[in-house]
Amino acid sequence: MEELKGKQGEIKIYTTPWCPYCVRAIRLLDKKGVAYENINVSSEPEIRASLYQITRQTSVPQVFIHGKSVGGCDDLYALDAAGNLDGLLSQVQP
Repeated sequence: MEELKGKQGEIKIYTTPWCPYCVRAIRLLDKKGVAYENINVSSEPEIRASLYQITRQTSVPQVFIHGKSVGGCDDLYALDAAGNLDGLLSQVQP
């Protein structure tokens, strides 16, 4: 399960192509200009099950920064609104 979360300096976002919240989260990361790995879980039930074990959430997107779950789209935007997202992202490897 550790590989699902990533490591220091990485961003992973677990999405489905038809999810509007996934699109919004991706747009915010794109706007911030950071590199991230987008993992489509639409046909990956085992990954979704593993994500649930880590986050206790069944929804997407699920965003991990530096190996830690930051939640979904609303959580990502809340971090940004609070002024905390840029600090987290500044440590991301290009």
